[in-house]
Amino acid sequence: MMKIGVLGPVGSGKTTLIEFLTEYFVRKFAISVGIITNDVVSNHDAVRVYEELVVTKKVLPKENVVGLVTGGCPHTAIREDPSMNLRALERLTRRVRLDVIFIESGGDNVMSTFSGLLADYTIFVLDTAAGDKYPGKGGLGISESDLLVVNKVDLAPYVGADLEKMKRDAEKVRKGKPTVFVSLKTGEGVESLINVLKEELSIEGILRI
Repeated sequence: MMKIGVLGPVGSGKTTLIEFLTEYFVRKFAISVGIITNDVVSNHDAVRVYEELVVTKKVLPKENVVGLVTGGCPHTAIREDPSMNLRALERLTRRVRLDVIFIESGGDNVMSTFSGLLADYTIFVLDTAAGDKYPGKGGLGISESDLLVVNKVDLAPYVGADLEKMKRDAEKVRKGKPTVFVSLKTGEGVESLINVLKEELSIEGILRI
């Protein structure tokens, strides 16, 4: 079983990314996927995932989606004290056999990371609408995540974000670790995202796809 942690600022596209990858993994490779979402004050993301993947697209059974309300700092629940998520993992895997589990953090800052107890592979999500400064700012989440996904590239012209600058900064900060630029809304860059994940996860020996 592979645990994939997805983190990044509020509104960057974490839930959308998880929904896309879940549908792709299930339909393309017929594997079993579970999802745990973290929210500070509500289970909004879990409800959205349930409606999208369970009710509308019928990709997952309802028992494969778990929503957690952490009630505190988002990165505490995934790093300093991951006990709530660990209990959710235990309950989830006791109910169903899973090949992949996505764990979505609540909205995080650039210093957030996952505890090694929770995630085998981590994806940090940024979006161009927040400006082109973020990759260059660094921070553990950006520099240490296994994959950096810069989302909403279709919005770059409207917010004055320089994608080439973001690429240069990401290469400098991440020191060879992969970064992909995508629009999960339009599909731009999605093929590159899938190709990187195929290569990365196969190298890690966690998921053979």
